[in-house]
Amino acid sequence: MRTSPNRGFTLIEVLVVIGVMALMALMAWRGIDGMLRTQTGLQQRSDQIRTLQAGLAQWQADLDQLTELSGTPSWDWNGQVLRLTRRTAIGNDVQVVAWTWRSNPSSVDGGQWQRWQSQPLHKVNDWQTAWQMAAQWGQTPDDSTRAGQTPIHPLQGWQIFVHRGGSWANPLSSEVVAVNGANQPGKPATGLIPDGMRLVLNLPASSPLASGAGGPLTLDWVRPTFSGPKS
Repeated sequence: MRTSPNRGFTLIEVLVVIGVMALMALMAWRGIDGMLRTQTGLQQRSDQIRTLQAGLAQWQADLDQLTELSGTPSWDWNGQVLRLTRRTAIGNDVQVVAWTWRSNPSSVDGGQWQRWQSQPLHKVNDWQTAWQMAAQWGQTPDDSTRAGQTPIHPLQGWQIFVHRGGSWANPLSSEVVAVNGANQPGKPATGLIPDGMRLVLNLPASSPLASGAGGPLTLDWVRPTFSGPKS
């Protein structure tokens, strides 16, 4: 009985197999590349969310620790920079902190929300120097004031409102008056701790919390010792 000789692959069959394997490898690489890009995008979004959450937590912590010293304001808002006098986490010292939004027309996000803080202070003269440095940082920062600066999150803008006397108002409005007689009637009581403060952040479209279209994020703070109007 005669058997047929072994038959190998032809050149065309080998080329077809190589082409199929190359196509499968290319498809697998594209799939892996897409997974890596998705993972990188999710990580970036997660980092942005954590950064913003940390900034908002710091904002609330600064307000919770507001303190009124004799002859000094606990806070001041000039329409551009918010300055605060707060207690330090440890000890009896105080700190001057400041918040501002710095416009950047060359950025697609519109600008940056930033925070500044001084070293712990225990002398009135040191507080006065830090208070002035915070104002300078908010207007025309230089190398000396940028040392205490921390970028928080990209923003297109922000607004601040204070709650006093049962309603929200612009801090620069004459409606924001003292209720304890410490300020003259009709004068903005920016030095007294308000009952509440509302923060409105205009998020850029690139923010993971803006759902791709941008929009405001509102956070209300209530003074820890606020007990509401008496009945």
